[in-house]
This record gives sequence, C-alpha cells and structure tokens, in this order.
Amino acid sequence: MSKDPFQILADELTLIRKDMDQLQRTSLNKDEAEALHQIVAEAVSDMRQATKETPQALQSALKADRGQMAREASVAATRAAQEAVEGIRAELTAERDRLSQSASQARRAALRFSGGIWTALGATLATGAFLGFLTAYVVETGKTLLTVEQMVRYGCGQPWIGGQTVDQDDGSSFCAHWIVTPELAEYRRNRDGGS
Repeated sequence: MSKDPFQILADELTLIRKDMDQLQRTSLNKDEAEALHQIVAEAVSDMRQATKETPQALQSALKADRGQMAREASVAATRAAQEAVEGIRAELTAERDRLSQSASQARRAALRFSGGIWTALGATLATGAFLGFLTAYVVETGKTLLTVEQMVRYGCGQPWIGGQTVDQDDGSSFCAHWIVTPELAEYRRNRDGGS
C-alpha cells in the first residue's frame, strides 16, 4: 500500500527540519554540505512530483466519493419518501374509516330523529284536535245550560257574575250593573279635582 502524497511530504519536511536543527547546532564541512544539498534536492524533487500527482489523485478520489454519496443520498431519499407515503396512506385510511363510521352513525341518528319528529308531530296534532273538540263541546253545553237570563236571575250579586239586585216599589226587581254608589261618586269627585 502506497503512502499518501501529503504524508510523504510531511515526512520529508520533518526530516528536513531535523536536518536543519542539526545544521544549526553544528558546522558542516564540504562533504556534509554536498550530502545535505543532495538530500534537499531529492526532497524538493519528490515534493514537486507529489505536488503534480496530488491534484489528479484528489480529483479522482473526490469524484468517486461524490458519486458514491449521490447514490447513497438518492437511495436514502427514496426510502424516506416511501416511508412517508406509506405513513400518510395509513393515516388517510384510518381517517377515511373514522369518517365513514361517523357518517353511518349520523345517518342512523337522523333516521331515528326524523321518525321521532313525525311521531311527536302526529301526537301533538291529535292532542290539539282532541282539546279543540272538548273545548267546543264544553262551550256549547254551557250555552245551553246557562242562558244569560238564568245567570242573571240566579247569580246576580255573586262574585262570578257581578251586579246588584235592585227591588222596585211595585214588587219587581232587576239586576243592575254599573251602579254608582255614593262612595264611588265621592271617590270620582275627589279624583277629578273636587268639583
């Protein structure tokens, strides 16, 4: 397995740094300077080569990674969409069943209610007709039983008929209504201004 170009570059730089530290501590002779020069030249050459190869290697690696990520994202999005659609479908089915059940219950209640309305309406009409006939019968019977003459003759002065029996000098009597008594006359005079 080959090393990553950046890792190679980092290793080379580390070596150069160590060599530079050693140079600073000691003085070089000509042979050591040439050897160092050779090492530095090779490192620079390796760095140039790594720099040239790195963008191409990075681009191909990025393309491969980008393609793989796109495929994985597409698969994940498809799965998520399918799960969401299945969840919505299940919710819609449950809601449809609830609404169907509610509509069925409403139809049954409406039939019961409309039947009850007609029954109540019929009973009300029958009761009203019966009470109307009963009232008419009582009124007609009362008219035949108690004529005005009989009511006045036998009930004059009674609270339910009113009036006052007035006896005349010739022995006859009558039932008088709207009689102004002395007390009532005095009350009216006081009320109207005392004339």
